[in-house]
Amino acid sequence: MAKKQAGGTPATEALTRAGVAHTLHPYEHHDGERHFGDEATAALGLDPARVFKTLVADVADTADGRSQLVVAVVPVARQLDLKALAAAVGAKRAVMADPAAAQRSSGYVLGGISPLGQRTPLPTVVDASAQDFGTIHVSGGRRGLQVELAPADLVAVTRATVAPVSR
Repeated sequence: MAKKQAGGTPATEALTRAGVAHTLHPYEHHDGERHFGDEATAALGLDPARVFKTLVADVADTADGRSQLVVAVVPVARQLDLKALAAAVGAKRAVMADPAAAQRSSGYVLGGISPLGQRTPLPTVVDASAQDFGTIHVSGGRRGLQVELAPADLVAVTRATVAPVSR
């Protein structure tokens, strides 16, 4: 997989700075489409198990009861297991974050939230199924752009934990 020029998003710039080999896969996003992962999968003809969506959850910390945002990266073909995510980060519970909070924290719009290059780096958990593939696809930081990279590189750049957090 050849290293490509940065696509001008914080996500692609983060990969370029880190020297991570990646391939950009642009596609036409249709306004009104709200199933962003399914749209990317269909437009690019990809296996939905290899395309990963970025979800932001709010977890309650076991130590002090405060909550914090956490990023979960799970296959488009599956759902986030909130109990498993909470356990993976040592929290009591997890709920999906308010969309506005996810956008503010990440610096990206819904449907374009990438686990890479976020405005506020958050604890990140990548679903263990990513390790089944040589490369996976994640959002490139805008609707209509996927980035293909090795799962180990995603984990390294985001300093993620790998755990089974999908069902």
